Amino acid sequence: MKKYLKLMRVHHYLKNILVFLPLVFSQNLFNVDLLLRTILGFCSFSILSSIVYIINDIQDVEKDRKHSTKCNRPIASGAVSIKSAYILSILIAVIGIILNYFACGINIASWIFIMLYLTLNFLYSMGLKNVPIIDITILVSGFLLRVLYGGAVSSIEVSKWLYLTVISMSFYLGLGKRRNELTIEGNKARKVLKYYNHEFLDKNMYMCLGLTIIFYSLWCVDINTIARYTNDKFAWTVPLVMLICMKYSLNIEGNSDGDPVSVILKDKVLIFMILLYIIIVLLIIYM
Repeated sequence: MKKYLKLMRVHHYLKNILVFLPLVFSQNLFNVDLLLRTILGFCSFSILSSIVYIINDIQDVEKDRKHSTKCNRPIASGAVSIKSAYILSILIAVIGIILNYFACGINIASWIFIMLYLTLNFLYSMGLKNVPIIDITILVSGFLLRVLYGGAVSSIEVSKWLYLTVISMSFYLGLGKRRNELTIEGNKARKVLKYYNHEFLDKNMYMCLGLTIIFYSLWCVDINTIARYTNDKFAWTVPLVMLICMKYSLNIEGNSDGDPVSVILKDKVLIFMILLYIIIVLLIIYM
């Protein structure tokens, strides 16, 4: 069982917490109906996203076997056969579709976002991962589509500030992942890395990080934000956000492979800072 969970990349479900952002910031977290729908949506998106990882591992099996760490993946190591991986994909696809139906019925927007996510990532696995800029853009779209899907499931409009903050932060994460892959494995790790260099990745990474903090700060002091929450306390969270960004940046400047989930889960201090931010945000919104 453990090998199948590893194949499904269950630890990457952490990214799908983004599905809850529209619900949280709309002050509807304790609306039982919307919360249940969002939880089901989270489960559906998580399970369906596993299909992407499985198909990608099947496509890259020969290359992964030659990689220093990816050779330990279930298919590359031989722990799971390609036939079993395909069967698992079909099974979780059925479960994911059923969960999504219970989450949002025939809500067209939610189906469009989740199908768009799957389509873009299949195209990524089939070859777009080797096209510079496009590869990073698809990675970024995955984060944004999670937020948009969360808004569709709960029938909540995603604010423009949230959209801008998420997309700029996502570009930072995507560029950081490519930067560290280039640093650790060189351009042999991925075909697309031969088109990148550290100067390009560094400059654009920190441009996007700066934009993330700017967009978040502008949202905090926006008159509509202050009116919605009847206070201006969000401005006090900006320094904490800056510190979280600095800590994350410090980590990927080290020996990390740049994968956002791995970077966060391997740093207890960073986890504490993120949890502290979440608690403060919830107190500001709901107290």
